[in-house]
Amino acid sequence: MKTTVAVFGLGSMGYGMAQSCLRAGLDVYGFDVAAEPVARFAADGGKTGPLAEVAPTLGAAVVVVLNAAQVESVLFGSDGIVPHLQAGTVVLACATVPPEFARDMAARCAAAGVLYLDAPISGGSVKAAEGRLSIMASGSAEAFAAAETILNATSETVFRLGDAAGAGSAMKAVNQLLAGVHIATMAEALTFGVTQGIAPETFVNVITRCAGTSWMLENRAPHIVAGDYTPHSQVTIWPKDLGIVLETAKASGFQAPITETALAQYMRAVDMGLGGEDDAAVAKVYAEQAGVSLPEGTS
Repeated sequence: MKTTVAVFGLGSMGYGMAQSCLRAGLDVYGFDVAAEPVARFAADGGKTGPLAEVAPTLGAAVVVVLNAAQVESVLFGSDGIVPHLQAGTVVLACATVPPEFARDMAARCAAAGVLYLDAPISGGSVKAAEGRLSIMASGSAEAFAAAETILNATSETVFRLGDAAGAGSAMKAVNQLLAGVHIATMAEALTFGVTQGIAPETFVNVITRCAGTSWMLENRAPHIVAGDYTPHSQVTIWPKDLGIVLETAKASGFQAPITETALAQYMRAVDMGLGGEDDAAVAKVYAEQAGVSLPEGTS
């Protein structure tokens, strides 16, 4: 029997995951608070329908929204789906959330007979569209089994990190610490180079072939070179995600001063009105502070 899945949140990551499920031959419904991506997904072959009628038909619900509050709203809000799901339906929760929140959602889903897979994702919008994400997942064997078709359609690598929710979100926090710091450090290094007479394109050409490179540097620095800040991942993601890192660290009595410093730069970028731009725009914070200019293009 063909699996019926609904993807909640048709942003850059969720839309790619929905497309990957379509390519795998699944019946896929798309839901979003904005009408445009829903209509675009329908034009691509996706399905639409009243949520209360669709929910009981689902084998899986993939939740790819921004934060914990939105996850809770999708699952248990005034129009929440959990009361309408059949027993044994699996929820794949892909947002970056605190581990304790993931455990709470899993418990509340279990009370309704619904399976919950703590399944944060990594790889960016391109890999999401290609069905090549890395998924840091934890949950019961039953949840993994129920989600297998979706995992196969959307991912290149699935890390099975434990038999209970929370472990996947803990690993995502570790990943986000590194990713957020790497982007900010790339911006700092590139702009420092500008102050030393090193053009951004020279920075990219040299550093990507040297030990100082990173995946984030290679992915984001070209945006600065092009002066193109069309958002693939917005600046506003990082105050949330690094905030989760620091919240989780504080609960464990762990100090993360480098993360705190990076977070301050993203917060400054938001204050400058850059929140909706690509997260490489954090370089503009350094450029303003240093009194130098970066390449101009699409903002």
